Amino acid sequence: MEPSQRLAEAERIARLAGERIVAARQSQAFQHRYKSGDELVTDADVDVDRLIATELDAHFRDDARLTEELSPERDVLEDSESLWIVDPIDGTVNFAYGHPHVAVSIAWASEGKLRLGVVHAPFLGETFTALRGEGAWLNGEPIEASDARELDRSLVSTGFPYRRDARAPLLRRLTGVLARCRDIRRNGSAALDLCHVACGRLDAYYESVSPWDFAAGLLIAREAGAKTGHLYPCPDRIPADLYGENILVSAPGIHGALRDILLKADEGRLDEIEASG
Repeated sequence: MEPSQRLAEAERIARLAGERIVAARQSQAFQHRYKSGDELVTDADVDVDRLIATELDAHFRDDARLTEELSPERDVLEDSESLWIVDPIDGTVNFAYGHPHVAVSIAWASEGKLRLGVVHAPFLGETFTALRGEGAWLNGEPIEASDARELDRSLVSTGFPYRRDARAPLLRRLTGVLARCRDIRRNGSAALDLCHVACGRLDAYYESVSPWDFAAGLLIAREAGAKTGHLYPCPDRIPADLYGENILVSAPGIHGALRDILLKADEGRLDEIEASG
């Protein structure tokens, strides 16, 4: 099947999943629990993951899958020739509380490269798509990343882990970025943050996230002209396209400056950041 046909199927499945998400929120019949101690998961997450798995099985039975709820084993990142990467509900806390920044994220990779991505935001009526080498779109219209060149006039997004004891180092980064950028946004959906970089609603995004959180959005941002990369080298065993630690995605004109600030913050050199401002 051609990548464009795969994209059409992925978009159809994402929209179907979005309908299920909206229905679950409207009925408020879902239960919730916690996994890994602090991370919220609802019945709807599992139900939507199962729906997507059924649809993918019907059309791509021979392909491997990495999904947040049903198939989270990351060994497939290292050796799968054809891999679907799925987050059934990116922004579960937003979903549980009734905030609209919620998305279905579906990406397909082959030979370690992201080939297509769909991020569907059912409460916002927006669907972001991309094909490797062919561009990115919002509701079928081409999109482009911002042309920001000055960090002090740039809007930056990030997120934080559920584990409270892992947040302290990230507060240094936040302090450094706030000292130099226009402002910070924290919307609670990595997939949508990346898409908002893609269409110029944000100038940059940085965070460490799981593959299902970023895969589709990363490709969409890249195909829209954003510069994508990592603050530190990726491990040899995992393709860079599928590695989610220390991601930095931004308008090309501010990528270097923002990377420098984040690295200095990691080293505790906040005084240098403030002085340079």
